[in-house]
Parts: sequence; C-alpha cells; structure tokens
Amino acid sequence: MKTDGYEEQSSSSRSKDNEDFAEERSITSRERARSQLEREIEEFLAGGGAISEIDPEVTADPPRKPQPKYGSRPI
Repeated sequence: MKTDGYEEQSSSSRSKDNEDFAEERSITSRERARSQLEREIEEFLAGGGAISEIDPEVTADPPRKPQPKYGSRPI
C-alpha cells in the first residue's frame, strides 16, 4: 500500500515539474528572462562593472601532468 501512495505522490510531483518546465519553455517567460538579464547587465555596467570577452580555447583549469599510479597501492 505504501508503494501506491509513493507512486501517486511521485506522479503528481512529476506533473507539477512538467508544468514548471512548460512555463520555462514559453515565449513570454523567455522574453521576461531576457529583459531581466538585460536590466541586470545595464545595472552592472552603470555601477562601474566591465565585461571582457574570453577566447573560446581558454579554460579555467590548466592541464596537469599525468601522475603514474601503477604500483602505488600497498599489497
């Protein structure tokens, strides 16, 4: 019996999630998100912030030299 209640609860939460995702995918919600982002960018720039463009090949963490681990564990 508990599994049925769990299934009902999970299915209702899934339908709620789908409704939320449907809202996120709508054109009006995307337009609201874009306009909010534009306002935040304008406020950031007006407050003295700067936006710099980074080349696509630049990464946050440089590559590391591989560490040999063969035989490193005790027997």
